Amino acid sequence: MQSNFKTSKQLAADPHETAIAVLGWLAADPDMFGRFLALTGVAPEQVRNAVNDPGFLSGMMDFLMNHEPTAMAFCTASGLSPETVTAAWRHFSSPGLDSGEY
Repeated sequence: MQSNFKTSKQLAADPHETAIAVLGWLAADPDMFGRFLALTGVAPEQVRNAVNDPGFLSGMMDFLMNHEPTAMAFCTASGLSPETVTAAWRHFSSPGLDSGEY
């Protein structure tokens, strides 16, 4: 499947840009985007405003990272490394119990 979402190696330095690329990639697949929206409870018309909400971006990155085949498909499609995507996920995620910051 070919899509028109932004892909660039330069996204690596900006977790927000990586998250926006994930959103574009999800939106290009109606089935996956529908599943994501159903799991989050966000209506399609709310997405435009939700991209400014760190909680929404965190949930979206969790959605991607909680299913390795989906995360790897995004990496392949975007050309971003798994490490870049993981760094963006960690940027938006709350500290875990293993962080010592709980």
